[in-house]
Amino acid sequence: MTFDPESSLPQEEVEEQVATTIADSEVVLFMKGTPLMPQCGYSDRALNLIKQHREEFETVDVLESLDEYRAALEGESGWETIPQTFVDGEFVGGSDVLAELDERGDLGETLRV
Repeated sequence: MTFDPESSLPQEEVEEQVATTIADSEVVLFMKGTPLMPQCGYSDRALNLIKQHREEFETVDVLESLDEYRAALEGESGWETIPQTFVDGEFVGGSDVLAELDERGDLGETLRV
């Protein structure tokens, strides 16, 4: 196992955390920042879209080990961009996909409200 001193978490640990969080969470948003302090507009947009339809969901701040989270999430979803939303273990998409679902009136159903 290699550990990059610039990173706060080893890749294997991040991959395990991502897989466990996806498996254990009904809805999870991997985002830059926290719900109280989103650190990018896309994360803020995704967060607010989910909040319109759900009171309870998990969030994970990927900034603590951005490169490792990006790699782990790409392994789960095939996407390298963040934010990423998963519902019942299935990848839904980022903020643009959530916005499209919301415009069509399908986001609530997708989030299983």
